[in-house]
Amino acid sequence: MEGRLVLALILGVCTAIPCHAYYSPSKPYVPPTEKVTQLHFFLHDTVSGKDPTAVLVARPNFTTAFNNTPIPFGSVFATDDPLTVGPNLTSGVIGNAQGLWASTGQDVLNLVVYWDFGFTQGKFNGSSFSMFSRNTITQTEREAAVVGGRGEFRMAKGFAKLKTYFADFSTADAIMECNVTLIHY
Repeated sequence: MEGRLVLALILGVCTAIPCHAYYSPSKPYVPPTEKVTQLHFFLHDTVSGKDPTAVLVARPNFTTAFNNTPIPFGSVFATDDPLTVGPNLTSGVIGNAQGLWASTGQDVLNLVVYWDFGFTQGKFNGSSFSMFSRNTITQTEREAAVVGGRGEFRMAKGFAKLKTYFADFSTADAIMECNVTLIHY
């Protein structure tokens, strides 16, 4: 009798339906078709003046590298940079790049950037993609990694070819031309 009771308890526990299900049965995954989108725009990063788009939020007090520049090693800036169709701000703002960049090079002026490129106009209004990469700003042309996206750019991956269109190293103001290749669903 005791053996039957133990067997019944074991079978009951093994077949019990979970009462706190946090999932539903899955269906076979059918990946959507990949899309490739090419984007071209300009980013305006302004550190100087009365209305900057990049502001210093942290700066170490122990660094000596690049102390004679507006972006010494270890400095962190928060950004809300306008994105435009052409190199002039009057060419039409299509969105903004919000995020952070940090001066990370001790020997060579180098930044690590995290930007979320959000679009507020046109076909991609409400969509964005994210970049997290090294940005060696002393090189006229460089490449950065695209690591994600939302909206029309959901699950984006890809790369951005960045080219310095204008740079003032005394103020740290810059305009970058961005040619972006996105692979997304």
